Amino acid sequence: MNFISASLHDPRVVRILQAAFDAADPSRAVRDHLRAHPLPEAKHIFVFGLGKAACAMVNGLPELPNLADTLIVTKHAAHVDSDPVTVMEGNHPVPGEASLAAGRAALEFVSRLTPDDLLLCLISGGGSALMTAPILPLAELQALTSTLLAKGARIDEINTLRRHLDLLKGGGLAQTARGARVVSLILSDVVGDPLEAIASGPTAPDPSTRAKAEALAARFSGVRFPFRETLKADDPLFARVQNHVIASNDLALRAAQHQAEIEGFEAQVLASGLQGEAREVGRRLAETLREAATSRARPFCLLAGGETTVTLRGDGRGGRNQEVALGAVESLRGMRDVLFVSIATDGEDGPTDAAGAVATGETAAQAEALGLCAETYLAESNSYAYFTALGDLLKPGPSGTNVNDLMLLFGL
Repeated sequence: MNFISASLHDPRVVRILQAAFDAADPSRAVRDHLRAHPLPEAKHIFVFGLGKAACAMVNGLPELPNLADTLIVTKHAAHVDSDPVTVMEGNHPVPGEASLAAGRAALEFVSRLTPDDLLLCLISGGGSALMTAPILPLAELQALTSTLLAKGARIDEINTLRRHLDLLKGGGLAQTARGARVVSLILSDVVGDPLEAIASGPTAPDPSTRAKAEALAARFSGVRFPFRETLKADDPLFARVQNHVIASNDLALRAAQHQAEIEGFEAQVLASGLQGEAREVGRRLAETLREAATSRARPFCLLAGGETTVTLRGDGRGGRNQEVALGAVESLRGMRDVLFVSIATDGEDGPTDAAGAVATGETAAQAEALGLCAETYLAESNSYAYFTALGDLLKPGPSGTNVNDLMLLFGL
């Protein structure tokens, strides 16, 4: 993958980033898990892949002699070794007609199962939008999703509402499996790895209530919706369901830490559950880097992960990682030999072709020489344009995995 930008060209940093992405490789995660935990016996196995990493996860499967069929719903279709297989592309981050078609296909797919069969689900982030079977008109669901994104709702809040408005979420997919056993292997893109929040938990019980969904809707939109109640952990159907998280943000961070130590850095993981307004997270992390620069021996590498949110304030373009980096710019001003990297592990940051951005102690002055003010671009929610002018967007392309965001702070 290409992690080079105008300010990021240190081969040690590139190798550290590559190690983090490699650790979250979906194919390897599936392969390693099934090697240690073989699938239960079944008359037929039906494979259902859902999310941005679905194709790569399916490619990690061993040969399944009793494979009946495979359905994949993803954002970017890729080559899949399985046969037979159907690959569908849904819409993301706002569900659309393709997501609706994917929901219909999923309902038809699981309707073919019998109690003697096994449904193997390979689930990753993005699945909530990519597939939907809503209990309200699609246009209303789209309007709600857009409102939640614009107002900076956390992914767990967004997915709570989705679960209570969709027949396939909150355990709904498992419920439609007609008595078959269900095994789900899951790549977590949600802080803390809550099963119900990852792709809105299609095979997981939902601890949230309809009342919680109603309260969130009132807070963010003020519109009343026909929320349904979801399946809870005491439902007997979960006796035949297994959910396993096989890769997460923490795994990627530990791999990056290990590689940093190999490269000669003093390395420390600060946190794997960062949340909050992206610009404020960026400022706090920049202050942490400034403090470390005066107290730690160089080279050092501080690592953090999580998923921030962006409250839109203008009509610009960007994503949460780009805004994290932009939020750090002023606090980094004047520092020497430091590097601040914020990157989405799926390779896509917001509705842009960038995965994130890079900032240094020289970024503010370089931008001002071009007539750019960081605070102005923050006010316009226009981080993409800011870093485009500087050549410091990271554009590795879609990675095929999805385990949240990574923030790496270097003293070089």
